[in-house]
Amino acid sequence: MNNSHPHPEEFILLGFADRPWLELPLFAILLITYPVAMVGNIAIILASRLDARLHSPMYFFLTNLSFLDMCYTTSTVPQMLFNLGSASKTISYLGCAAQLYFFHIMGGTECLLLAIMSFDRYVAVCKPLHYSLIMNPRICILLVSTVWLTGITYAVSEATATLQLPLCGLNKLDHLVCEIPVLIKAACGEKAANELTLSVVCIFILAVPLCLILASYACIGHAVFKIKSSEGRKKAFGTCSSHLIVVFLFYGPAISMYLQPPSSISRDQPKFMALFYGVVTPTLNPFIYTLRNKDVKGALGNLVRDIFTSK
Repeated sequence: MNNSHPHPEEFILLGFADRPWLELPLFAILLITYPVAMVGNIAIILASRLDARLHSPMYFFLTNLSFLDMCYTTSTVPQMLFNLGSASKTISYLGCAAQLYFFHIMGGTECLLLAIMSFDRYVAVCKPLHYSLIMNPRICILLVSTVWLTGITYAVSEATATLQLPLCGLNKLDHLVCEIPVLIKAACGEKAANELTLSVVCIFILAVPLCLILASYACIGHAVFKIKSSEGRKKAFGTCSSHLIVVFLFYGPAISMYLQPPSSISRDQPKFMALFYGVVTPTLNPFIYTLRNKDVKGALGNLVRDIFTSK
């Protein structure tokens, strides 16, 4: 610590230093899953933009989700690889602050985007005749812009407030990345206000969108059971099941991490949660949407054929 600076010049991210045998397997897993996540999400973005059949609100939102997942995983995985693959476990203060902002911008925005995607499915299944009127391009752009603006506002306000907390000379974080609950837990002095603010904000960012998603799918389920043809029911379930799987994969770990006071979080919980929603979810999302969707599979097939034909 330098007396002229109120914060450390760098942080030491302890990660799994107490269990070094875990580092090599985790390094290998990240080294494989990160390129897979990037390629899968880029493929979905390209297919959605280049195939005319996918120029609809559902795939416009899916493109945004894939872009978010790419940024989300990129904000953490390179740092994790550096942490696990080298003896140096340090990250500069500016690097930690940048990671804090980007990680929470992407996370907060994705929470809200998943709610918008469930509303899109609700309109498609429950109000099909009004779908093109309600989900017109202008409304879709407005919804996505609002989601991004809200996510940025949440992250900037929460991360800035967290970075103001005194650390009293401590620069060791028992984590793989810089994350708000871990920094609050590491801070000294009075931090009850920060914990309360984080809990209240996370109720709006996590709990409210999740309630909207559950309400949307309750209405969808009610409407689907009214469909007389089994083919119609199968198609309706097919368009919604992929999104529902993604919702549970993302919200489960996020709620267990953010809707409890940082002081009550166990030592290893943040590390495994960060690995899960920073790596596992962005890697699985492209496969979930591809394997359960004929249109996306067809578009990706056409994209691959076009690439090899042009070569």
